[in-house]
Amino acid sequence: MTQVYNFDVVILGGGPAGLSSAMYAARGNVSTAVIDINPFGGQPSNYMVLENYPGSINSGGFELMETFEQQADLFGVKKFPMQEILSIDLISDPKVILTTEARFNAKTVILATGAQAKKLGVKGEEEFTGRGVSYCAVCDGAFYKDKIVTVVGGGNSAIEEAMYLARFASKLYIVHRRNELRADKILQDRLKTFSNIEIIYNSVVKEIIGETNVTKVLLLNTITNETSELQTDGVFPYIGLIPNVEGFSGQIKQDAMGFIYTDETLKTSVDGVYAAGDVRVTPLRQVITAASDGAISAVYAVKYLESVKEKVL
Repeated sequence: MTQVYNFDVVILGGGPAGLSSAMYAARGNVSTAVIDINPFGGQPSNYMVLENYPGSINSGGFELMETFEQQADLFGVKKFPMQEILSIDLISDPKVILTTEARFNAKTVILATGAQAKKLGVKGEEEFTGRGVSYCAVCDGAFYKDKIVTVVGGGNSAIEEAMYLARFASKLYIVHRRNELRADKILQDRLKTFSNIEIIYNSVVKEIIGETNVTKVLLLNTITNETSELQTDGVFPYIGLIPNVEGFSGQIKQDAMGFIYTDETLKTSVDGVYAAGDVRVTPLRQVITAASDGAISAVYAVKYLESVKEKVL
């Protein structure tokens, strides 16, 4: 028989946005649960160092997210990690999240499901994922000691991950489609201190080639339209993010990429449903903004519950 839970607030996602919203919701004296398909912590758990989270100097991402989770525990938040979600109904009253283990009925839902690395969408990418193609430098960087690595992208994430990988690699290439990087100047200045990093501008990866593992990539010059081969043992794409909206996409208002529209209170187009962190339309995706979003969304979810209760009375 399926276990049934009833909560005032159910939060989907156990990263910084989800855990922050859980703390604020629980402090609002409402029953609160967090559900995630993975262990709690989200993407920051994979970061070797977080330099720009206020009040925490050069913290490891895993350690910082552990403190988020411990704080949520202090307020009695119910946690449900590693849940295989079957369906999500945001329209019904109550909202319903069905997993293989239980049914969760929620008066309000906060969507804090985050985003994931965008795929290159080229031949060989899927075939060699885990065999030379990776989306996590901290997870896999040590496998590339004294090897040649290629990072694709020119933003902050690409440059930060490139510098991390350069500690292991004998040679590291950064392939960027434009004629200049988009990363912050402080990161670009730091990049110049690495003698084993070379930037290839105005180029895109057209194919990832190998046998058992990756051996090279095929590059296309966006100016001359000429192709060339680059020898490499690993490819790390960092070309942007796509939102994790599987299971509820189409039930709320989203942009063309699938990111969720919210108002200033982080309410979505559906009453009683809020969105926080990387999954929503936002000009900046950082741990600090995700945590801030979590606080705002939870405070207004609690206010919504209070308003509904007043109407009933």
